[in-house]
Amino acid sequence: MFLMAILSCGTAPEPAEPPAAVEAVPRPAPEPEPIPAEESVFDPNTISDEVFVSTKADVQELIHDLNRIIRAKNYRAWVAHLGEEYIKEKGSADFLAETTAILMESQIQTRRKVLNSLEDYFLNVVVPAHQNDRVDDIEFISEDRVKAFTITEKGRLRLYDLENTENGWKIIN
Repeated sequence: MFLMAILSCGTAPEPAEPPAAVEAVPRPAPEPEPIPAEESVFDPNTISDEVFVSTKADVQELIHDLNRIIRAKNYRAWVAHLGEEYIKEKGSADFLAETTAILMESQIQTRRKVLNSLEDYFLNVVVPAHQNDRVDDIEFISEDRVKAFTITEKGRLRLYDLENTENGWKIIN
């Protein structure tokens, strides 16, 4: 009741004056954030010959092992050599649908197969294409990432992008 009395007592408010025009003050442009040292541009010339030769030998050994795994159609062993992002990308419904469409259009593909899983991708794309890969060259992308190439009469062909993790080399693309 007391509240009603307070609300009902009072005078009508005076009409408010229109707000004064607020002058638009331009904001200063944000300053670019400094690039942390670990994100600086990588210079492959910083890789010593010893590290290059050692890394190339490691990658050649990895590809030799992958060839054996792929020839045996050992899906579980192959997946153990994949990076998490690679698994997500190649196992995604969109990627599998796009790859299926390419396979359906291909004159090379003799049997038509819809890819529904990463294992389907392995059996129908990786196994036919990567049983006898050979690493002739590598290119450092960063201190722990390389591109592996084979050299054929068609030129320098990229096989894999690889990352050296605490669990060994992983295919990242």
